[in-house]
Formats: sequence, C-alpha cells, structure tokens
Amino acid sequence: MEVNSKTLELVMLVDDNDTDNFISKRIIEITSFAKMVIVKSSGKSALDYLEENKENAGSLPEIIFLDINMPIVDGFVFLYEFEKFGDTVKDHCKVIILSSSDNKRDIDKIVNNDYVIKFITKPLTEASLEEINLAKA
Repeated sequence: MEVNSKTLELVMLVDDNDTDNFISKRIIEITSFAKMVIVKSSGKSALDYLEENKENAGSLPEIIFLDINMPIVDGFVFLYEFEKFGDTVKDHCKVIILSSSDNKRDIDKIVNNDYVIKFITKPLTEASLEEINLAKA
C-alpha cells in the first residue's frame, strides 16, 4: 500500500475533529506518506508549534493539512497569522486545505492564498495522497 516514492519526514494535521484526525493520521501512516504526524486540534496550537520551532527547519512540517472550519482560530485566521512567519517557516511548510466545506466563496478565498498548494475534500484518502505526490514529484 506504499503511495510514496519519497516519504516526507513530518506532516501536521490541524483539525478540531478528533475522528477526522484519527482517520487522516492512519491513512498517512498506512501509506508511508510521512514518517511522523503531528496532530493539533486547534489553529492556535498549530501556530504555537510553528512559533516554537520557527528557527529549526528539521522540526517543521513539510505539509500542513488545515481544516477551514474550527472555533476561534479557523483556517482563514491561521493563514493570516502564517503569513507573518519568516521565510524559514513559509518556505518549508506547504499548506493543503483538508475540509468538508463546500462553500464556494470559502474555497475560492482560500485557494487564492499564496501558501495554499491544494484543496482536498474530507476524508483524506490514499488517492488524494497520490495526487499530492505527483504534484511534488
């Protein structure tokens, strides 16, 4: 079930839904998409993690799977704050929106963000991880 030609070192899931995080983490592990998965249940805790590790590229996720609809710090606020980080963070971390939202205005607004490389509708699947691999190959 190996999806990956190049397994990533670290990816981050940012979602307030524990079930979605569990499913996404399992798919990433089963397909060997990444060696390690960090799960953050809020946009705030994800931003805190990036802030704490901003000087150490080895501790930064290569891909951040970001949900849009979360309480307090949602995907839009996360991206607004993400833009304030230095180049170490912005160059190392690629953001993929992983959301159940089908609001066209939300999707248009978020995919036009410079740091968002892809929009995936939940749940995360082996096929969607293969698409990401093809895009980064």
